[in-house]
Amino acid sequence: MKYPLHYYGDPILREKTVPVAEVTDEIRALSDDMIETLHSENGIGLAAPQIGRRESLCVVYVPGEYDVDEEGHRLNPDAAMPMVLINPEITEPSDIQAARDEGCLSIPDIYAEVVRPYEIRVRYLDREGVSRDERYRGLVARVIQHEVDHLNGILFIDRISHVKKIALRGRLKRLRRETEERFKPA
Repeated sequence: MKYPLHYYGDPILREKTVPVAEVTDEIRALSDDMIETLHSENGIGLAAPQIGRRESLCVVYVPGEYDVDEEGHRLNPDAAMPMVLINPEITEPSDIQAARDEGCLSIPDIYAEVVRPYEIRVRYLDREGVSRDERYRGLVARVIQHEVDHLNGILFIDRISHVKKIALRGRLKRLRRETEERFKPA
């Protein structure tokens, strides 16, 4: 089932999620629906708040051709896509930082440079409830960080430069107003 997206200005995007107590068939079905929603929106990452849910759950799908270094070698060859991360926690961000433009399905048509650790270690439960402790680099690491931010009520625009925030102020205000108008009682 494809879920409708929630957009900038919706309060749920600023709320911290609730840890999943147990990986059940319902959670697996939700993760499947999130993957379907992600694919239908042509995204590479989706967190539960973006579909109006409060579970600490996100999904990631970075196609292999985007998971490469400058020489074309896979950065995360063992990362099976799509990934389901339940209760993810970033435990070891690298000191090496990388800047790259980011966007967000919940903030359409807005992109800005965000500096993030190039490599991370993340602890999470997979779709089957198996505890994982993995290291990721490059775009996969970036997408995981972006989605974990969502689970903590943080948006990528919170991590951009002050100058860029000023430049985007009008567009963000308009998007927030459109979102608020959708939720006004008739």
